[in-house]
Amino acid sequence: MPKKIIVIGGVALGPKAACRCKRLDPSAEVTLFDENALISYGGCGIPYFVGGDIQNVTDLCSTPYHTVRNPDFFASMKGIKVLNNTRVTSINRQEKTVIARSMLTGQESVYHYDKLVLATGASPRKANIPGADLANVFTLTKLEAADAIRSQMAGSKVSSAVVVGGGFIGLEAAVAMADMWGVKVSVVEMMDQVLPGVLSKSLSTMAKHDLEAHDVDVYTGEKVLSLEGKDGKVCKVVTDKREIEAQLVIYSIGFIPNGQLAKDAGLETTPFGAVVVNEHMQTSDPDIYAGGDCCSIKNLITGKQGYLPLGSMANRQGRVIGSELAGVSATFPGYVGTWAVKLFDMSFCGTGLTADGAKKAGFDATGVIVEQLDKAHFYPEKSMMTLELVVEKGTRRVLGMQGACTDPDSLKARVDAVAATLQFGKPTVDDICVLEVAYAPPFAAAMDVVNVVANVADNVLCGRIQMITACEFMDMWENREKNNVFFIDTRPQKAGDAVQAKHPDWHAISLEAIQTHWDQVPKDRPVALICNTGLRAYDAALVLKNHGIENVCESMGGMQSVLKMGLTV
Repeated sequence: MPKKIIVIGGVALGPKAACRCKRLDPSAEVTLFDENALISYGGCGIPYFVGGDIQNVTDLCSTPYHTVRNPDFFASMKGIKVLNNTRVTSINRQEKTVIARSMLTGQESVYHYDKLVLATGASPRKANIPGADLANVFTLTKLEAADAIRSQMAGSKVSSAVVVGGGFIGLEAAVAMADMWGVKVSVVEMMDQVLPGVLSKSLSTMAKHDLEAHDVDVYTGEKVLSLEGKDGKVCKVVTDKREIEAQLVIYSIGFIPNGQLAKDAGLETTPFGAVVVNEHMQTSDPDIYAGGDCCSIKNLITGKQGYLPLGSMANRQGRVIGSELAGVSATFPGYVGTWAVKLFDMSFCGTGLTADGAKKAGFDATGVIVEQLDKAHFYPEKSMMTLELVVEKGTRRVLGMQGACTDPDSLKARVDAVAATLQFGKPTVDDICVLEVAYAPPFAAAMDVVNVVANVADNVLCGRIQMITACEFMDMWENREKNNVFFIDTRPQKAGDAVQAKHPDWHAISLEAIQTHWDQVPKDRPVALICNTGLRAYDAALVLKNHGIENVCESMGGMQSVLKMGLTV
């Protein structure tokens, strides 16, 4: 008898698992259910469809060879029966059956299975505030909503929009509307920074500056209280600090895993509703698998159950589940959390934990930031890259890395290299110091930036230098009358002199000059150094230390970080 397999969910993981199973076991009878009309689409491409980079909805539902992935495609090309517009309402584990209801007719039918896959995804958190039911209030997770938003943009019906939520999708949507359609966009984020949980305050400030430099208003630390409407359509967003005009509102405040179907069937779920699975992606019932946005898996750094709804992870898990369905053992040990997002000029990428996230997880962690060119300094085309390495102080274990750069491919290459070390081991700072990466001047410096950030972390952990963030340096500068700090600009003399001419408290003593003018630096006051990227300041700190001046700190990333954050002296 052929094995009967039912897959519930048809976006990312479900089709991947079904197709993998059929490739390995062509005799299997695979039936896929999805309550929506459109299936097997690239959900992460939705903001780019809204922004016009992707022209048609069907492009998101197509294969690399431009065949639309619809029920007929799966039937004829894959041998998989697809019942879209059909919702599975219950699972009977004892009888190994599911009940499915047509969303078009309401008719219910019973289907038997030998193996079952839950790929039910997640639902966007909805606005539980007055006015949430007004027209032109959307969440950006389904193609139907994206098509409606795109139509309004293309028809010049929207001149002002508000995005509630400063995460990946929210910021991508803000960029899409502002960049392609010229809409005045405001972003409201309840936390005190955009991209909370995945970026440090320093790098988040860079992201905020990139948005604001392109006329997107960013309001952090604000809570939306209500939406006001006119003629049934939204016209205003009211926060606890202001009112913002808006002809369209996109809510992007996170996701809730769709684990209720599993919970009702008696399967183990987490307190936040995600389905618990083992390394084989099996639920507490070995004949039922789950993956993608509906399930919880182990964080390989903390060792604890975590949640990371990403299409890339869903596809990798789908392949594991498909193999298991066909009788081929496969495992998915967990995740480290690797991501990327493109804004306007800047792109951001990360893996593992931030310093704050590491501290919350119980690590004694710190973050070290560097600024360096992504290619050889003498190569004509190059970009300044920001990298922040997160390390545990006592063990020197690397816990994560995040970065920012105008060249997204260059940044992704560095983060991916560290992500691989995190996934398959517990790397230390020393490992990253000698991490082998490809070198040629058009691609990297001889001492690559990923090695440099580890070298600087080594110096910090060994106590060779005390480092502060650019935000901390600027705060120290703004309050210089109170803190009695002696500020030194170690850049080439001309650059420092230009600032000193405006601010006498800004002492321009270049690295070259400090070799002989160190005696101008007081020993009874704290000293703060800055240069362009941090390298000259570090060398200057060593000179001062050799002359007994040790109460010295250095601004991480130098003036490059200051400028990327939109700060000014």
